[in-house]
Amino acid sequence: MIYYIADCHFFHEALNTKMDCRGFANAEEMNEYMIAKWNDKVTRADTVVILGDLSVGRAPETNEVLSRLKGKLCLITGNHDKFVNSPDFDASRFEWIDSYREITDSQKKVVCCHYPIPFYEGQYRKRHNGEPKVYMMYGHVHETRDEVLMQKIIGMIRETPYYPIGSEHESTIPCNMINCFCMKSDYTPLTLGEWIKHESKHEETISIK
Repeated sequence: MIYYIADCHFFHEALNTKMDCRGFANAEEMNEYMIAKWNDKVTRADTVVILGDLSVGRAPETNEVLSRLKGKLCLITGNHDKFVNSPDFDASRFEWIDSYREITDSQKKVVCCHYPIPFYEGQYRKRHNGEPKVYMMYGHVHETRDEVLMQKIIGMIRETPYYPIGSEHESTIPCNMINCFCMKSDYTPLTLGEWIKHESKHEETISIK
């Protein structure tokens, strides 16, 4: 299995009271909860793509957390992942570290970046039945006003008409972007299929309201 998660922010004490308001007693309690949720889902044979901002901790303490997390780890670097530049950082825990990566998962292409890309490579590609061939997985914006704006942009793109090449029938521009913010999944890494279902339920809830 391939799992995705973003913006864990291990050791980030301030997120309990600012921005995320995570509600833990302290960063240590937050760290232990996230490790437990991760290891309850992920096996050592699974792969986890971390979409940035894994840890704001120093390299030695981040190394210790990494040693406790199950799975084969892959890191898309975020703006807070300063530990990767430290000489004390043990990069051997990761299969790869990159700022942008396109991977194949469940016969779909997944564009992985910490920052949301509203016009991503392969965006218009669909199967004959209309199913998307490409998804853009991101983080960075948590559930802030930036994510609210991002969802408005996604909505505008999806409502914009165009004529696909070779077709006489009008369609609308596809935009299949998923914010893999850890709080949305109760700090549990999810598969592509699970994130798609999660987003579908969320959109249904919004439409009902």
